[in-house]
Amino acid sequence: MSTQTLRTFTRRADPYRDLLVIDSRAPRFNQLVVATGSLIAVLSGFWPLLGLLGAQLAVSVLFGRKYCLPCVFYFEVVQPRVGEGELEDSRAPRFANIIGAVFLLSAAAFGAAGFVTVSAVLGGTVAALAGLAVSTGLCVGCEVYKVLAKVRGIKGGLLERIDLDQLGVLPEENLVVLFTHPLCSECHEVKPKLEREGHRVISIDVSQRKDLAKKYGVTLVPLAVTVGADGRVYGRSR
Repeated sequence: MSTQTLRTFTRRADPYRDLLVIDSRAPRFNQLVVATGSLIAVLSGFWPLLGLLGAQLAVSVLFGRKYCLPCVFYFEVVQPRVGEGELEDSRAPRFANIIGAVFLLSAAAFGAAGFVTVSAVLGGTVAALAGLAVSTGLCVGCEVYKVLAKVRGIKGGLLERIDLDQLGVLPEENLVVLFTHPLCSECHEVKPKLEREGHRVISIDVSQRKDLAKKYGVTLVPLAVTVGADGRVYGRSR
């Protein structure tokens, strides 16, 4: 990428302010660093490196992306050269980072206590899962988050009924309420697809209606639910 192109590079989402979404390539880059570092630590038996990687993940989760060194390198050096990737909900990769931090810090603690085999198993697990995410795009921690999010929504009973009056919507059968975010790339694809299928779609921007996101336990976007004229939720379209 030329110097002129670098100067004209623009983002749809500010990486340090628009925290509800993230360039999907950023977590993969971070996972590449974690996978490489963990593998080196396990093969060399240098458990302090596992602690360093775990501490970095923990600090970034607690204090934000600007304290995540691989993330900062990606946003400041790599992204301007390769462009911004698809934007995704940031909560799933953040949850994956929490799991990674727990495993890595535990591995370092076991290594310090002399339990080398346990340390190697935990560190190797992180290296394998992070490597899997980099090579295939399958983030196991992210998938766990999505499952827990769905279970939470069902068990909490928050999506059994939608208050149509609060949304300012007239009651009608087979209405689809879509919870979305303006910076979510996938969200923009869901609404046209649902409309092509013959649904009337009401979009709720969770960045503007955080009260509704909290009320209905929306933990991941896009989320589309089919609602009857009585406000009862009959199923998830997405």
